[in-house]
Amino acid sequence: MTPAHLAVEHEDLPKLRELLDAGADIENPDEQGFTLLLHAIDIERDGANQTGEPLHVSMTAFLLARGADPLRRDGSGATPLDFAETTGHWLAAELIRAWIRRRS
Repeated sequence: MTPAHLAVEHEDLPKLRELLDAGADIENPDEQGFTLLLHAIDIERDGANQTGEPLHVSMTAFLLARGADPLRRDGSGATPLDFAETTGHWLAAELIRAWIRRRS
C-alpha cells in the first residue's frame, strides 16, 4: 500500500495533505484498483458501519477539493459515484453529485 493509501486507510488528513503537496498521484490505484477517492469512500462507510458513528465525508471532500476525479471509471467501469451509491455511502454520493452539478 502506498503512503497516500495508508494515510487514507488511517484517515490521516494532515499526512495525506503532506503527501499530495509532495507530489503523490491522487489517481494512483492500490493493489485492488482503488484510487484514493474510492478508498476514502470505502473507509468512511466501513468505519461508520463498524463503529455505529454517523457517516462523514472529510476524506472524500478533501480529495475532491484536491482534484480527484469522481467520474474516473475503475476496471469494472464503475465511478466513485456508483461505488458510493452501491455501498450505501449516501453522504459521499450526495457530495459527488453536487460536485458534478457545479462542474457542469
